[in-house]
Amino acid sequence: MPKNKSYDLIVIGSGPAGEKAAVKAAYFGKNVALIEKSPDAGGAGVQTGTLPSKTLKETALYFSRVYEKQIFERSEHRLRKTKHKQFTYRRDVARLDMQYEVENNLSRHKVTVYRGSGSFIDKNTVRVTGDANVIIEGKNILIATGSYPVNPPDIPFDGKRIHDSDTILRIKRFPKSMCVIGAGVIGCEYATIYSAMGVKVYLINNRDKILPFLDLEIAEALIRQMKKQGLEILFNTSISEYEVPKKEKDNIHLKLRNGEELETDMVLYAAGRSGNTAKLNCENAGIIMGERESIKVDEYYRTNISNIYAVGDVIGFPALASTSMDQGRVAITHMFDTNDLDSVHKIFPYGIYTVPEVSMVGISEQEAQASGINYNTGISRDCDIARGKIMGTPDDGFLKIIFDNESNVVLGVHILGRIATELIHYGMTLVQDKKTLDQVIATIFNYPTFHDLYKYAAYDGLGNKSGKNIKNPKRKQ
Repeated sequence: MPKNKSYDLIVIGSGPAGEKAAVKAAYFGKNVALIEKSPDAGGAGVQTGTLPSKTLKETALYFSRVYEKQIFERSEHRLRKTKHKQFTYRRDVARLDMQYEVENNLSRHKVTVYRGSGSFIDKNTVRVTGDANVIIEGKNILIATGSYPVNPPDIPFDGKRIHDSDTILRIKRFPKSMCVIGAGVIGCEYATIYSAMGVKVYLINNRDKILPFLDLEIAEALIRQMKKQGLEILFNTSISEYEVPKKEKDNIHLKLRNGEELETDMVLYAAGRSGNTAKLNCENAGIIMGERESIKVDEYYRTNISNIYAVGDVIGFPALASTSMDQGRVAITHMFDTNDLDSVHKIFPYGIYTVPEVSMVGISEQEAQASGINYNTGISRDCDIARGKIMGTPDDGFLKIIFDNESNVVLGVHILGRIATELIHYGMTLVQDKKTLDQVIATIFNYPTFHDLYKYAAYDGLGNKSGKNIKNPKRKQ
């Protein structure tokens, strides 16, 4: 048997966290191997998660003309003629393009890629099983295997009509109707995407709120938007029984725990993900595990085993592609003392790619209340500013600033509306740098742009603080 190949670093998983960690280590002259079980690189971020769903959202906006029809006319002509292969075209193009970029990045940095599943033999040795059947050794090992959608045993998943967030990407037709179970980020995104495409959607949530981490005012406005699209939300209930017919033309019959019944063409279960660790044999390396098959790490992303690190979805919260990339880079900093990026910033934005988008950074109004902060708020609406008038923006998009009532320092920014996930980054600098409302007002933006929302929200906040709110005099102070 040939002698095991040895590397400075073995990375398991080629998603956003694994890729960025591998190429950074290689950039600093380390000999790096990367193990990827899929024939396609990029992990869930490229193949089944972030990129595909966000591309489908943009495609839904294009065909449904949710925003553009406000400018010209309200014809649904383009939507009625849309074929499913047109709906998925850009998703597949974007996926393949980004897959190539990942593979090219690894190749350019001379990272050795093994196609197969990795599993620990001991804390320095990994067996690769698949296209490559080898045993390799690593001075350091980084686990970046991501997560997978939970499939409860009482749900009859078949990948044809009853789906999780992976298999929903494989459907070949538009459902006549869809029941989405779970009002978290994934559930809300897919519910609004298909609703925008004219599919009758039922969103079922076992709580009384959607996206409970959102500012309540934003969450309630999003619910109003969903209902305006025709999306039906059923709170405080769940599915107790599934009756799947033999004929595909017949609807699935669902019985709810509140006594109601539903008929639907397809079901999407989107209520939870678990760490993708089952086949790693972490016990062979002595790694301590966390909840939901996740891996416990310290502030430097090191496990209890000093040469083994873990990053990305596999360690749990916040499980964002954006933070996962930097977790990978930070792990390499501490692994090889590269003296650059030594921590992931504690202030970062959340982006939810619903229709319309939601994004936030900093604290919500409810968090300010719970913390006993003397705060105030300011709001500006898309429909009131010049750019909104030009774009024909509906009246439900808005930007909300939370600020300290004594110092005027911005504590949080919350946005609902088109390109909310782009607009939030200026808000992030305000929160990070502890900027005041007066500094926001003194900033000059291109005119007309949506960034004017910040300036007018700041004016609204000062009006609320002084008790002389002229623009929104009826708003609660």
